Amino acid sequence: AVLPPDVQVVTGETVAHEQTDSVDQALGIFSTALLVFAFISLFVGAFTIFNTFSIIVGQRTRELALLRIVGASRRQVFRSVLGEAAVVGLMSSLIGLGVGVLAAIGLEALLRGFGITLPSESLVFRPRTVVVGLAVGVGVTIVAAVGPARRAVRITPIEAISLHQVGSEVSTRRRLATGGALGVLGVVLLAVGLGAGKIALVGAGAAAVFLGAAMLAPVIARPVSSVVGKPLARWFGMPGRLGRENSMRSPRRTAQTASALMIGLALVSAITVFGASLSKSVTGTIDEAVSADLIISNSSDSAPGISNAVVPILAKVPGVTYTNTVYGGQVQIGDSLEDVTAISPVNLAQTVILRMSSGSAATLGQGELLIDTTTADSKHLAVGDTLDVKYAKTGVEAMRVGGIYKANALLGSYLVSDQFFLRHFDQPIPIAALARTNGELKQTVTNALAAFPNLQVQTEAEFVKSQQQQVSKILGLVYALLALAVIIALIGIVNTLMLSVFERTREIGLLRAVGMTRRQIRGMVRAESVILAIFGAIVGIVIGTGLGLALVTALRSQGFTDISVPVPQLLIFLVLAALLGLFAATFPARRAARLDVLQAIAAD
Repeated sequence: AVLPPDVQVVTGETVAHEQTDSVDQALGIFSTALLVFAFISLFVGAFTIFNTFSIIVGQRTRELALLRIVGASRRQVFRSVLGEAAVVGLMSSLIGLGVGVLAAIGLEALLRGFGITLPSESLVFRPRTVVVGLAVGVGVTIVAAVGPARRAVRITPIEAISLHQVGSEVSTRRRLATGGALGVLGVVLLAVGLGAGKIALVGAGAAAVFLGAAMLAPVIARPVSSVVGKPLARWFGMPGRLGRENSMRSPRRTAQTASALMIGLALVSAITVFGASLSKSVTGTIDEAVSADLIISNSSDSAPGISNAVVPILAKVPGVTYTNTVYGGQVQIGDSLEDVTAISPVNLAQTVILRMSSGSAATLGQGELLIDTTTADSKHLAVGDTLDVKYAKTGVEAMRVGGIYKANALLGSYLVSDQFFLRHFDQPIPIAALARTNGELKQTVTNALAAFPNLQVQTEAEFVKSQQQQVSKILGLVYALLALAVIIALIGIVNTLMLSVFERTREIGLLRAVGMTRRQIRGMVRAESVILAIFGAIVGIVIGTGLGLALVTALRSQGFTDISVPVPQLLIFLVLAALLGLFAATFPARRAARLDVLQAIAAD
C-alpha cells in the first residue's frame, strides 16, 4: 500500500514459480529438438525393421504355406507374423532403454563439449520413460511389419510350395503411381510449411518425400547399381562382378536396404547446404553491416555489456577517427517483446552501413523508429505508420516509422537513436562499441582498454570469423545427433547382408565348390555392400540437397542472402558412405567365408 501504484509487489514464491516456468519453457524447446532427432532415428529404424521382416517372410514362404495347408487361416498367419514383431519389438525396446541411459550420459558430455552447460544434477529416469519407450518401440516394430505380414497371407499355398519364384512384387505401375503421389504430396506440404513457418507441415512433407523416394528407388536401383558396380567389377574381378549382379538381381531389396542410409544422408546433406548458406550469409551480412575497423564487445556470455567509460577512452586513442556506441534493450510492441537497438546518428555513416529501402536515416535523430525490411514485410508496415511502443521506464509511446532499412546483422529489427534510448531506459549499458581508425590500431586499442579484462577487441574479419564459429558449433551438434541416424542405417545394411548370406547359403556353397576362395567370397559380399551404400548415398545427397535449397530459399526473408552448395563436402559424404559400406560388410563377409562347403551345398 505504501508503494507507488505502478509498482508490482509479489511474494518470493511467485518469483520462484515464474523462474521455474521460464526454465521449463527454455528446456521445453531443447527437449522438442531432441524428440525431433529421436523421431528421425525411429523413422530410419522402421525401414530396417520393414526390410528385415520382408526378407524373413520371403525365406519362410514355404513354411507359412505349409501352415495354411494344414489348416491355419490367413488371419492366424497374419497374427503370427505380427506377434513375432511384437516380441522382437519388446525385447529390443528393453535393451534400448538400458542403452538409452548410457547414451544420455554421453549426450550430456557431448553438450558440454559444444559449450552447452547443464545443471550438475543426477540423471532422471521416470516411470513414464519406460512406458513411452516400450509403447513406441513395440508400436513402430508392429507397424513396420504390417506390410510383410500382409504379403505373407496373399500368397496361395500352391504358389508358395512350388519351385517357381512367387510373384509377390508390387507392380511397377502401382509403385510409380503411389511413390509419385507421395512425392508430390511431400513437396506441396514442404512448400506450404516453409511458406507459413509451420514446422509440423515441414516434417510431414519431408516424411512424405522420403517415403515417396523409397517407393520409387527400386525403379532406378538396377541401372544405378549397374553403373556403380562397373568399376568394382573391373578392379576386383569376379568378386566385384558377382557383387554387382547380386545388387542388380533384386532391385527392391537393394532399394529397401539403402533407404535407411538414404534418409540419414539426405538429412545430413540438407543441414550441410543450410549451414554453408547460413555461414556465407553471415559473412555477407556482416560485411554489409559494419564499416568500422574495430568492434569492442564483452567476451563473457554470462554478463553481456560493456562499461560506459569505454567509448570516452576509445575516442582519445591516437588514430581513432570515429566512435559509436551500440545499446540494446527490450520493449513491448503489441503483444510481444522485441529487441531494440540504439546508436548515435552523428557518426552513423562512418561506423555502420545502413542501406535504406525507403524513408530516411535522418529521421533517427528526430526520435522516429527505423525497422528492417523483414519486419516491415512480415508485419505489413510502411513509412509513416505508427506503432505503440511500451518502455519499462516511460510507458507507452506512439512512434512513427521513419524509414525501412535492409537487413543488418548488427542493428537487428528495430533501431532508435541513442539519445531517445537513454531517455526511456534506466541505467542503460552499452552492448558494443565501434571504432573507425586510420591504420592498424588493434593492439593500441587493446592496451588502452587493459583496465577492462572482460572486453575483446576484434577487427571486422575476426568478428565475422567468431560469428561463423558460433554457427559451426551449433551445426556440429546437429551433425553429431544426425550421426545416430546414419549409424542405425549402417546397422540395417549389416542386418540385411547377414540375412542375405543366410538366404544364399547353398549358392555360396556351390561357388566354393567350383573353386571360389574364401577371400573372393569376402570380396563379393563387400562389393555388394559398397554398391548398396553408394546407391543410398547418391539418392540421399540429391534429395537432401534439394531439401536444403528449398529451406534456404524459403528463409530468404529471414536473412539468408546467399545460397551455397558445398560440392566438396557432399563428395566427401559419398566417399565416406562407400567406406562405411565396406566396414558394414565386415561381419557378413566373414560369416559367408567361414561356411562349410558340404553343409552349405546340402542346405535347403
